[in-house]
Amino acid sequence: MMFSDILATLPSFLAYGLAATALLAAFVWIYTAITPHQEFALIKAGNIAASISLSGAMIGFVLALASVISHSVSLFDMIIWGIVALIVQLLAYFSVRLALPTISQGIEAGHISHAILLASTAISFGLLNAACMVY
Repeated sequence: MMFSDILATLPSFLAYGLAATALLAAFVWIYTAITPHQEFALIKAGNIAASISLSGAMIGFVLALASVISHSVSLFDMIIWGIVALIVQLLAYFSVRLALPTISQGIEAGHISHAILLASTAISFGLLNAACMVY
């Protein structure tokens, strides 16, 4: 493979990378807006539970997004399926909140068990989501 061939794919790399970064930023913004607890303030104050739960949510989303990038047929296709992945991850959060309504209070109180449950649910949904997004 010639160096010029590698450079020929640079625009696609940049487009997908920027779109994926924008989708991740949108996910984090929406996720932190819908949770009753203030993740960034809690993390800044040293709350490990808030860091674990937000990190798990981000990893879960990025797992699905990576699959979307790998299997998409166009940038538009990637963005659409990235939005689907975002919605699924939000549903994962709401499923935990439905099963354990005090999850946010547990995160605020620094309960690692709440954070691990929330993070592992997000990662599990992300893996399932990624596996389903092969077409």
